[in-house]
Amino acid sequence: MKKIVYLILVLFMVSCYSDDNAPLITDEEAILSTFIANKKFIKDNVIACAASDEAVAGLINVYFYPEAGAKDFKLYQSAATDGNNFSKYQFVKAVPQPFIDGTLQQFKVRSTVNWFVVVYMVNETVKISTPIRSKVFSQPTVWNNAVTINQEQMGMPQFSWPIADESLNAIFFQVVTTKNSEFLSGTYTHENKFQYYKLNNVVLNVTNRTPPNLITNETYNFIVMDVSLDNWVNTVSSSSFVAN
Repeated sequence: MKKIVYLILVLFMVSCYSDDNAPLITDEEAILSTFIANKKFIKDNVIACAASDEAVAGLINVYFYPEAGAKDFKLYQSAATDGNNFSKYQFVKAVPQPFIDGTLQQFKVRSTVNWFVVVYMVNETVKISTPIRSKVFSQPTVWNNAVTINQEQMGMPQFSWPIADESLNAIFFQVVTTKNSEFLSGTYTHENKFQYYKLNNVVLNVTNRTPPNLITNETYNFIVMDVSLDNWVNTVSSSSFVAN
């Protein structure tokens, strides 16, 4: 029997939202434009998005995928209208937390700003995400279990889900994990369907290696995020299933 599971449930208590263990910063790190001055940097080069929390009103989860060798994760926020004006981005005192066994990371913050960017270092280069629009109050993320799973093909389940509003959707991000939330695959599609493990409609793949075959009678988890052009997550749909 299919059991619904929400994979991105609250993993941390409210006391974690403002972390006293956040690293001290220098004056040059306080403003993003100052931090990247005289440094090699690449814009739009970190995979990141944000969603309102499933259980805690007003809480924002900023998710990102750190590439190999990434370090010194930082979050900046801006109240400006223009999300591309780096002189308006201020450092956020927040510590990244592992998400889905640490393959992904997340910042959990409360804020009324308009924009976020995730920043990290790879070798001597600063990499910056595409600006993420915060809609935590104007368009909170919808969390549901609206996933259909077709297992007619043994070991290769097909997942599909409804599109709440095509005008808001830009791309879908899918993750398959074990029942213990160990990462198996992460893929992006423009279509509202994905089959494990076929890449015929995958437009971006963040799976580091070929994922294992699913084991019959083992429980797995599936989650999909409906992401807008401005990197806000419109909908999170999730379900668990027992592999045939």
